[in-house]
Amino acid sequence: MVRERAVRLAFAAAAAFFAMSWPVAAQAPELAMLDQLDKGNWQLRLRTDGSQRSICVRTGRELIQIRHRQSGCSHFVVQDEPNEVTVQYTCRGDGYGRTTIRREGNALVQIRSQGIQGGAPFSLEGEARRTGAC
Repeated sequence: MVRERAVRLAFAAAAAFFAMSWPVAAQAPELAMLDQLDKGNWQLRLRTDGSQRSICVRTGRELIQIRHRQSGCSHFVVQDEPNEVTVQYTCRGDGYGRTTIRREGNALVQIRSQGIQGGAPFSLEGEARRTGAC
């Protein structure tokens, strides 16, 4: 019993030592790709029906919630790569969505989003490009 406890303590001490001595990697800001997009007015053209919509992009995050325009939704970053991000979000009382944004250039992105809004499912795919100032 005493020996088993001593082994556990030695293992815990070794684990703590290695955890503290492991170098900490510098992390990039979350969703940094969106910060690199050109600011201004963007035109979103949906592939399904060809409809278009203007979005004033100030931070790039405006492209995440295409169907849920309200503020106060919670976000969870699923994927955060240099040229592609995926964010899942929940808007209390109005549904949720999951959006993937793939950057082709700082003024051109591909967007896929699906989820539930107002009790009904939605799915959209489109291309957004910067068209000028807001």
